[in-house]
Amino acid sequence: MRFLRQIFESFRFSWQALRSNLLRTTLSLLGVTVGIFAIIAVFTLVDSLERNIKDSLSFIGDKVVYVQKWPWIFGGEFQWWKYFQRPVPTYSEYRFLSDRLESAEAVVAMDFKGRVTVKHNNNSMASLIQGTTLDYNKISEVPIEQGRYFTQQEIDVARNVAIIGADVAENLFPAQDPVGKTFKLSGHNFTVIGVQRKKGESILNVGGNPDIKCLIPYGAFAKLFHSVQPDIDIAIKGYDTDEGLVELESEIRGLLRTRRGLRPLQEDNFAINRPEAAAQAISGIFSVLTIAGWVIGGFSILIGGFGIANIMFVSVKERTNIIGIQKSLGAKNYFILCQFLFEAVLLSLVGGIAGIFLVYLLSFMDLGSLDLQLTPGNITLGLGVSSVIGILSGIIPAFSASRMDPVIAIRAK
Repeated sequence: MRFLRQIFESFRFSWQALRSNLLRTTLSLLGVTVGIFAIIAVFTLVDSLERNIKDSLSFIGDKVVYVQKWPWIFGGEFQWWKYFQRPVPTYSEYRFLSDRLESAEAVVAMDFKGRVTVKHNNNSMASLIQGTTLDYNKISEVPIEQGRYFTQQEIDVARNVAIIGADVAENLFPAQDPVGKTFKLSGHNFTVIGVQRKKGESILNVGGNPDIKCLIPYGAFAKLFHSVQPDIDIAIKGYDTDEGLVELESEIRGLLRTRRGLRPLQEDNFAINRPEAAAQAISGIFSVLTIAGWVIGGFSILIGGFGIANIMFVSVKERTNIIGIQKSLGAKNYFILCQFLFEAVLLSLVGGIAGIFLVYLLSFMDLGSLDLQLTPGNITLGLGVSSVIGILSGIIPAFSASRMDPVIAIRAK
């Protein structure tokens, strides 16, 4: 109990010392404030970017591979001339894979047509049209807010039905329930059977922004837009038990090579793309940004730490006589050490809190589709770094003060 009371007294002494020298205190904590602001601001920006991009990538699907003509290349030279002559994936290949793949939970064919005008009465807008097969909701997120998803019969007979995005619903059917109503698409009537929940803006609208999208059966899409051989994407979802989707990729490669008549020494004339490749490339960029944040903030914190250490040596010098009196009255060495160490940590913490508060204010700025959020983890990191800097900056001055001879200290002027 006595120990805790002495610790509290040490804390009270340090607080009074900081309050009595407000200008010096303010100047001392500026370096720490700038350093913590730089580090936490970069971390907050990186976390927000990563969260936004992962949210966009969620619409590609988890444990999904895409069979396409062109590979996804992140970094390095893109040798387009190697891929230019490749055949495009076809609907018959989709049927071939769908019938034979044993390592797949779902196989989907899809195609897109951008900036197609959709109309209802006097209302119209440019929409992204996507034709897809039944299992699309297994490989990608389709959050239905009103209505329902496609049925097997609607897909099989290529019925003119659609699941529309939130923006399409708001523009074509303002203040109305769109489900059951019809709209014009390339001169044909389509009935709305579902409306997707609004996603909002994001940095990457991978696969198209679902808010402006109209999902229709692949057969209906083909009748409207496929006057020549279509270039479709084949999306294939693997089982959770297939770690790394090794079995699925091997089976796809073997079946497609057989289907296309490739000899053993010939290279694949198709690409098997995985969203994880994009996520890994983005993670590499984030790692560089994080290191840059530590470097930029580290220099500022280093300067701030030296500033705090300098102020603490000055404080020890100014209060040498008081230290001697305290020790002559029975104050233990740890009491003197804690008094100055708490002062350094408190000074650094105030600077860190000020830097975190600046980042908090930054989160209110309108950055378009980027939503900055200061997370509890980054707040804890900022306070932790501030505390460590305070301890490192104050330990030597505090130790020197605790080791003073009381007689010599009392006589000091």
